[in-house]
Amino acid sequence: MNNNINPQSGNSLPLGGSGVGSKSNSNNPLPLGGHGVGNPHSDKPLPQSNSNTSLPWGGSGVGISIVKVGGAIVEDERQLSMLLDNFSAIPGRKVLIHGGGRRATQIASQLGIESRMVNGRRITDEKMLNVVTMVYGGLVNKQLVARLQAHGVNALGLTGADMDIVRSHRRPVKDVDYGFVGDVDKVDGERLATLLEAGITPVLAPLTHDGNGTILNTNADTIASVAAQALAPFYEVTLIYSFEKPGVLRDPDDDSSVIPHITRADFDRYVADGTISGGMIPKIENALAAVEAGVRRVIITLATAIDGQHGTVIE
Repeated sequence: MNNNINPQSGNSLPLGGSGVGSKSNSNNPLPLGGHGVGNPHSDKPLPQSNSNTSLPWGGSGVGISIVKVGGAIVEDERQLSMLLDNFSAIPGRKVLIHGGGRRATQIASQLGIESRMVNGRRITDEKMLNVVTMVYGGLVNKQLVARLQAHGVNALGLTGADMDIVRSHRRPVKDVDYGFVGDVDKVDGERLATLLEAGITPVLAPLTHDGNGTILNTNADTIASVAAQALAPFYEVTLIYSFEKPGVLRDPDDDSSVIPHITRADFDRYVADGTISGGMIPKIENALAAVEAGVRRVIITLATAIDGQHGTVIE
């Protein structure tokens, strides 16, 4: 069955009816919705997100690259330009996940809204939620999408609320009330896979929703990890955390001190002796969670070196 719609064909878009028809040489309907969202390259439905299937729809295993880019890189035009060049050159299926905290702080300041941080984490009150929604889901996301389109990448900008891709709950108050900050409950890997199989490159902003109409500010490293985990039943996933350093460093002041490999045992030892500290701890925790959930490969590396040959491999 050929479910590909040819935009040059002059055929009208087949809307309506009890079965949404494919305007092809077949009379079979396009399989949209339900538990088997159709794969454009196969008559078989996509596996479920909670499937035990280790490979995608047939074959020896289809690879996918997920790249997370931090807010510091978004603000550095030289590094961002190089990253987008390199990301665009990655063959096959791919996803870009971005931060944007520095831009949000700048815009908030221009609007007279104070940015409050606790242990490096943003307090997201109602006013700040409006700012991050505009900046992450609008300004940063759409600028990245437009630039990827200029590179020939058919990118689609999304928040977690779009297509119900990422749902979360508001973080419970313990020592600190972080406000409208989301802890992820689920990611719909099947819907992401459907976009990827249609030749679309999702660009995910660090925003999720609670299913009750509220947007939540959510850590981009966490979104990258859980998205990789959700896609692992369908693809052989490589997850790359790209930032302003060449990898995880033994000495934060020495860029040549990259630790080439880190296991769970290594991580515990490095945290205990102070080699790994601060914001690198949750980043590696997210990376390890992805590996332990079946993601094939996780790398932490420089934003201008996302070819998989550099940085720290998390095992």
